[in-house]
Amino acid sequence: MIRACDLKRGSIVQIDGIPHIAEEMQVQTPSARGGATLYKVRFRNLQSRQKLDRAFKGDDALDETDFERREVQFLYADSNGCTFMDMEDYSQFSIPEEALAEERAFLTEGLEDIKALVSNGRILGIELPPTVEMEIVETGPSMKGASATARTKPATLSTGHMIKVPEYMASGEIVKIDTRTGAFLSRA
Repeated sequence: MIRACDLKRGSIVQIDGIPHIAEEMQVQTPSARGGATLYKVRFRNLQSRQKLDRAFKGDDALDETDFERREVQFLYADSNGCTFMDMEDYSQFSIPEEALAEERAFLTEGLEDIKALVSNGRILGIELPPTVEMEIVETGPSMKGASATARTKPATLSTGHMIKVPEYMASGEIVKIDTRTGAFLSRA
């Protein structure tokens, strides 16, 4: 059992017998005396990929799920889905692209530091590293003298994902992307 006040981003718990991963957390402290602190959590169902919002008091107990995080490498994507290789035993497995809707935008061939969430020999999902480096394949012309705090322009990455980058960036440059928000961080 885990208490709601001990939940962290990435914690996996059972809700109605189905494993859910905590994605976002918000703590609301009441201004009145005697009020209980509320923990608002956005979960993602690891089977259906649907989002679930719940609010808990700090002492509410949740059932933990037995799972293991295994290091994997993304190999390639084809009609069968996305293929990964386990870095411990070098076995390969595929996950359908529909199950990786949000993660797919950041998966490039050979990407490492990915964690597969495994429970009872079954892959529940993957966790991406906090940041990834990707190449800009298409963007408007770069402006010399543009500062980092200036306006932004749209850019298409090597996976087809679109982000906003500063005006001084050009096609062919490698950038760091935050995988949690999908936002530009810096040049790589």
